Amino acid sequence: MTSCDRNPLLEEWNTPFGIAPFQEIRTEHYKPAILKAIEEHDKEIAAIAANPEPPTFENTVVALDNSGELFNRIYAVFSNGASIDATPEVMALETELSPIISDHLNSISMNEELFARIKTLYDGRETLGLEPDQMRLLTETYRSYERAGAALPADKKEELRKINARISELQLLFEQNVLKETADFTLVVDNEKDLAGLPQAAVSAAAARAEEKGMGGWWAFGLDNASMMPFLQFDDNRELRTKLLDGYLNRGNNGNANDNKAIIVELVNLSNQKAAIMGYDNYASYVLEDRMAKTPEAVYALLDQLWGPALKSAKKELADMYPIAKAQGVTDELRAADWRYYFEKAKADKFNFSEDELKPYFKFENVREGIFYVANRLYGITFTQLNNVPVPHPEAQAFECRDADGSQLGVIFMDMFARPGLKRGGAWCTGYREQFYENGERVIPIVSIVGNFTRGQGDAPALLSPDETETFFHEFGHALQSLLQDVRYQGNAPMTRDFVELPSQINEHWAFEPEVLKVYAKHYGTGEVIPQDLVDKLDRSGKYGQGFATTEYLAASLLDMDYFIMDEIPADLDVNKFEAKVLGDRGLIAQIPPRYRSTYFSHVFGGGYTVGYYSYIWAEVLDADAYAAFKETGDIFNQEVARKFREEILERGGEDDAMTLYVNFRGKEPGIDPLLENRGLK
Repeated sequence: MTSCDRNPLLEEWNTPFGIAPFQEIRTEHYKPAILKAIEEHDKEIAAIAANPEPPTFENTVVALDNSGELFNRIYAVFSNGASIDATPEVMALETELSPIISDHLNSISMNEELFARIKTLYDGRETLGLEPDQMRLLTETYRSYERAGAALPADKKEELRKINARISELQLLFEQNVLKETADFTLVVDNEKDLAGLPQAAVSAAAARAEEKGMGGWWAFGLDNASMMPFLQFDDNRELRTKLLDGYLNRGNNGNANDNKAIIVELVNLSNQKAAIMGYDNYASYVLEDRMAKTPEAVYALLDQLWGPALKSAKKELADMYPIAKAQGVTDELRAADWRYYFEKAKADKFNFSEDELKPYFKFENVREGIFYVANRLYGITFTQLNNVPVPHPEAQAFECRDADGSQLGVIFMDMFARPGLKRGGAWCTGYREQFYENGERVIPIVSIVGNFTRGQGDAPALLSPDETETFFHEFGHALQSLLQDVRYQGNAPMTRDFVELPSQINEHWAFEPEVLKVYAKHYGTGEVIPQDLVDKLDRSGKYGQGFATTEYLAASLLDMDYFIMDEIPADLDVNKFEAKVLGDRGLIAQIPPRYRSTYFSHVFGGGYTVGYYSYIWAEVLDADAYAAFKETGDIFNQEVARKFREEILERGGEDDAMTLYVNFRGKEPGIDPLLENRGLK
């Protein structure tokens, strides 16, 4: 292969830690590399399925577990790259490759010869003398093939294959539409008076954004949280707040080329058809059978138990705002665009405290060091920045993680600042390589956390809001689980969707503990440690606002469930009317929209968290109870509790049933009281 036609994705990666050679990869390299990787993967699967030897655990289950290494590593680079640098060329390539990749994966999961070998082993599993993790791998492999349709007759398989391909295509289109809608909206302010109330950092960021758009001398605000949230919290112009929030809430709902309503209707119908083929009344029942929750009834029981107290608390918060709004001359009902603005004023009135007072103490680099400090205190691990390794994006940083004994645990990338129009919204943890074993040696994972935090402007550093700080701790909790994971078989790594948020959410608990704040929360200008009176105010106000936060979250979770619990989908399903009815019937007040309205609910209609958005609150039952295990000892860094949490939860991934793993750690199943206490809803 000559230098002009070489493809770095298909070469051996002679880089530190086996990191992808990101700086050498071009968009044109992806398609031929993925097609070649699919070809190689197909050969591996064919060899396993056609093996003339009788099936054994090693020649079938382990061989399958080890297959697809080339495909997995190349596709990880491509899919992650598309999330952080979604150029038009990359999005077009995603659209082109989506049906090809879907067909490839369906061909594996519906391979009759392969499934026959797996079934033979599963049927005789008690005679194989398997160790517990081997039995788990065999059982879960069999169940995954069965749930993917491997046991269906040929005509149903073909029908399911077409449905799966179409679902993948629509989910991708949905996500791309949301990305475009987010990028296409800009609120331009041309009068400095309309910036009254905004912190200077937000004003500077808006001026810089306007400059980038060729509107020097004006101010531009977008729909990414880093730009939008300060405006909604602090800008005095009510009409402009309303215009900005309306732009956010109506993404994918504008009747244009990026409208997502028809996509939602088709996805709901296709999901229901898939459930019917698999023998279930509705898609929610099909999905939840494989989760901790097991049934829709269990999910609704939890959500309904919280809805009443959350809504009651939210109404109290709303009542606190009206006198302040009235004093400012507001004579009509408060709007959704008023909530964050007047909530900040109500909080300041109640606690003599504003969120903006905190920001100088939450410099990005200091928060990161605080996160490292907590991980070190809990697990003895350390992080060292790597300056001469390839990174997924020029703005990303890399760190090596080592255990207390000096052994390597993994590499983590951090790409934490917003790139509107190119980077997917929100924050997430992903991976370029899962931990696995090769010839008895642990191969370290390569993990990445991605965010959309507010950048520093000029000489000022990036200062995080409390919400961004908590998000940073959250995503790092996911990364910790990946870095500390130590499973023998890759198929045993995945945690169920409603268990996977436990490691991330428990990590949030340390973010604002006074003992931890004293270590990392230092004024960016003076180096002064956060004053005790500010810590006390933060602590006292910590539960204020949980009515709104819990209600908007529950509304989105219920919306997700309600779409997929229907046994029959109405022929005239109207997305906006459906959303308004199911939430209106539950009494959701007009000032609180769901955290995600249907047409930009990428968690659900972009895939990943379909019938799964409830998982955050389900896992919060676990994380609140698990954190109580530390608090009960009087030491939030109790080494015995940390050791058990690492060994029974973080290291084991999906090696056993999720509740079994939890009980192994805690000694009992969790109760809901710690969650209610944590949110101030008890």
